[in-house]
Amino acid sequence: MVVNTTTARPPAPPGPRLTLGLLRTLAVLFLLAVLAQPVLAGLYLSGEWDALGVHSANATLVQFLSFLVLLSALAYWLAGRGRGRVALAAAVLFVAVTLQAGFGYARELGLHIPLGVALVTATVLFTIWVCGRGGRAPRRPWRGAR
Repeated sequence: MVVNTTTARPPAPPGPRLTLGLLRTLAVLFLLAVLAQPVLAGLYLSGEWDALGVHSANATLVQFLSFLVLLSALAYWLAGRGRGRVALAAAVLFVAVTLQAGFGYARELGLHIPLGVALVTATVLFTIWVCGRGGRAPRRPWRGAR
């Protein structure tokens, strides 16, 4: 009996799958909401006074999505055996979003605008990182583990 090994699929690589898919989906939604913020602020500054209300409502969405990204990053790390650095980065983004909203509602534009620029940049980089090939890499075993 001859077995054809050319059509056999290689085994799937170990690592996070479901948790990574959830994290990637939420990261992209979070990125889209974050990218809308400067557009809405620009509309307000160009005379569309109603855009400030939409900017504020979208800020609430950004905060909610940052919390969901944090939860999914924790699930990716703990249940999906993904890298812990992703959860740490998501936690930093969550804190930055919370500060950003506070500065915005307090009308502290000297802090709100530069933090907003940093937040957009960090969110773009985070999403690229999570959606890239590094996201599929499983967590490395402890040094003492065999």
